Amino acid sequence: MERLQDFLLEKGYTKIKLHLTHTNHFEIKATINGVKGLFILDTGASSTCVGFDTVERFNLKVKDSEIKAAGAGAVDMLTQISKKNKMKIGKWRKDKVPIILFNLTHVNTALTSHNSKPVDGIIGADILKKGKAIIDYDKKYLYLKLP
Repeated sequence: MERLQDFLLEKGYTKIKLHLTHTNHFEIKATINGVKGLFILDTGASSTCVGFDTVERFNLKVKDSEIKAAGAGAVDMLTQISKKNKMKIGKWRKDKVPIILFNLTHVNTALTSHNSKPVDGIIGADILKKGKAIIDYDKKYLYLKLP
């Protein structure tokens, strides 16, 4: 029987290691505009997001947004948007990626209170859909289809 990994690699996918946190989230390393960061993989988040405090670090050009963010117990949070960013996860790359910015303090407070590292942002369903993502929960790998 062919293994999932072998099948996906043959189909043009790349494999990215996921790390399970104490809070039962998967952490993943990604690069935005050439700068490495630590992210939570969140299939329930509609958009990829970073904190307001990462604007300079990730070289983001931001505009105010009328969209209000909600999640993890917080609602009606002000947001900004940065369009046309370059994202890299493992060998997978995508240009012109929009990223939502909002206050991630509540997320990082929850993570650190459970002995997990704070994160720079959240990889959401938008990226997972673009990459035709497959998550192997048992082996802790994310597979993204190379362009």
